[in-house]
Amino acid sequence: MAKAKTQEKEILSTSGEKLGAISLNESVFGVEPNLHVMHLALRRQLNNARQGSACAKTRAEVRGGGRKPWKQKGTGRARAGSLRSPLFAGGGVSFGPKPRDYSFSMPQKARQLALKSALSARNEQLVVVKDLAIAEPKTKLMMSVLDSLKVAGKILIIADVKAAENNNLELAARNIPSVKLLLPSNLNVKDLLEADSVIVTESAVNEITERLQ
Repeated sequence: MAKAKTQEKEILSTSGEKLGAISLNESVFGVEPNLHVMHLALRRQLNNARQGSACAKTRAEVRGGGRKPWKQKGTGRARAGSLRSPLFAGGGVSFGPKPRDYSFSMPQKARQLALKSALSARNEQLVVVKDLAIAEPKTKLMMSVLDSLKVAGKILIIADVKAAENNNLELAARNIPSVKLLLPSNLNVKDLLEADSVIVTESAVNEITERLQ
């Protein structure tokens, strides 16, 4: 069996110090980004999040309007059979929205390719850390970590917040509007493409590689 091609990436500590290097599998982090598949995956994610509950009543559903408002001829007005016509205030809506399902599906391999493409497109913005151990659940300490790692803008952190080494991470980061935490199992194209910087722990890299390889 041929050995998978890899690329080296520095592993940093929370203080920004170099601790070594990690080999990123090129079949996950170094593929040629497929824009069409990423576009489909993004559309799928946005569509599947839509409620599709918008509803407007047609003239058949609006209450009232059973009596002819005026006689057919002799009034000088246009003919009318119901005050609940879309022409009148309080009438039904022509071609209004009705509850519908906007979601659509994609093959599993296409979804995986979209994730690989998004990860590869964000390779330059990827920062790998050993862990995100923070002594206390304080926003100030989290800000200090982000400054040490030299990241800015919208920041996506991919880490197992329930792991012992990442204790206090969720509490320390939740008051920072520009930071979003994500479990490796919840990795998605939308959050990857929206992020300016992506921080990922070493264990998360291994989990993502195992899942997408």
